[in-house]
Amino acid sequence: MIARIRKSIENKDQGFTLIELLVVMIIIGILAAIAIPIFLNQRKKAEDSAAKADVSTLGKEIATWWVDGTAAPTITTTGGVYKIGTTGKMTTVGNASNNVVYQGMTPTSGMTATNWCVWVKNLSGDKAVAGFKYSATGGLEEGACP
Repeated sequence: MIARIRKSIENKDQGFTLIELLVVMIIIGILAAIAIPIFLNQRKKAEDSAAKADVSTLGKEIATWWVDGTAAPTITTTGGVYKIGTTGKMTTVGNASNNVVYQGMTPTSGMTATNWCVWVKNLSGDKAVAGFKYSATGGLEEGACP
């Protein structure tokens, strides 16, 4: 009798039942359904941060330009590199982030140290699709230059 009970106990521990496996799969599915949207949202926030960083760099360089000089600067993006300066004398500011598109600087004429705005977009971001601007009067803001 004892031998049969031992044999029964030994044979019982050979694997998982179908119900146990289904419960584990359902739990994993629920966790994945929660985690995947959060992960995708974090990716868009990172794209927004890239656009904010680029426009902040450009805005601070323009502000510094007005401290050092009197002529209105121009900004160019060639080969994924931002450059600021005047015709013939351009200084490299930094590399453009992936997917960040330089939209321009306003006003195009009559720019002063207190009247300028620079704008970038990132179509892969969440809020950066509309763009981020950096201006002399408002600093870093969401939206486009007028």
